[in-house]
Amino acid sequence: MKWEGINEFVSVAETQSFTRSAKNLKISTAQVSRQISALEKRLNIKLFYRTTRSVSLTQEAHVFYQHCRSLLDGLDAAEQAITNLQASPKGMIKLSLPITYGEQKILPLINDFITQYKGIEVVCDLSNKRVDLIESGFDIAIRLGQLKDSSLIAKKLSERSNYVCASPQYIEKFGEPHTLSELKHHNCLLGTREYWRFTEDGKEKHIRARGNLRCNSGIGLVDAALKHIGIIQLPEYYVQKYVDSGELITLLDNLREPPEGIWAVYPQNRFLSPKIRLFIDYLFDCFHVNAAS
Repeated sequence: MKWEGINEFVSVAETQSFTRSAKNLKISTAQVSRQISALEKRLNIKLFYRTTRSVSLTQEAHVFYQHCRSLLDGLDAAEQAITNLQASPKGMIKLSLPITYGEQKILPLINDFITQYKGIEVVCDLSNKRVDLIESGFDIAIRLGQLKDSSLIAKKLSERSNYVCASPQYIEKFGEPHTLSELKHHNCLLGTREYWRFTEDGKEKHIRARGNLRCNSGIGLVDAALKHIGIIQLPEYYVQKYVDSGELITLLDNLREPPEGIWAVYPQNRFLSPKIRLFIDYLFDCFHVNAAS
């Protein structure tokens, strides 16, 4: 009895559709609805908000979903262990990615991954907001820099460094800063932080930067630097190609802070489902093969 309705509930939670769930489970929509209603009655809670246009989980259902998903993943893992299905894992992986890094570095790897593993479906949400993985139903998030949530398990994939850059034309007109104190005489273009980070004499230094442009788009800041408006501090994946081409020049390299980690994080469970383990190992291998080459 306790298993009845669980498959239907998880399917509706992941597809947000009774119709798509019925199609995926190869049963009628009416049967899915009956199973969900019976489950709600047994649990004495409402699991979904339903309108003619949308289906969404209640707060209680988010918690219930995480446990049910783990149960089904555990059942899948048990079946795979005895039927040797590890070579062809199946199912959905839901990912949270930072926008620019996700577009440039992670999405191409995901495309290669789903080309190789036909039975896996990947759902990506690109946002620079740090989502609650459990509450939002994500399996994995890619996080940049320092990790704040100690309740998550983290695997380091790579590193990033912040570069201070300006165009040759800007340097020619306004000069090149050689010390942190000289930055106050320059037009420093800001992102989401009001300070820039450096390391001087082995100590971390936060320098309050000021300029005539502030925006939360790294691409916008790069464009401003390329148009000789000012100096920027951004991770290398924004600026590397322009540094290589000579359109931007790196500054204060001797004061650059140590590289930050790039992490795959996921909720703590008693076990890690084969598809999640496979995907994390795949990302890890891709980054380290690229680093070695």
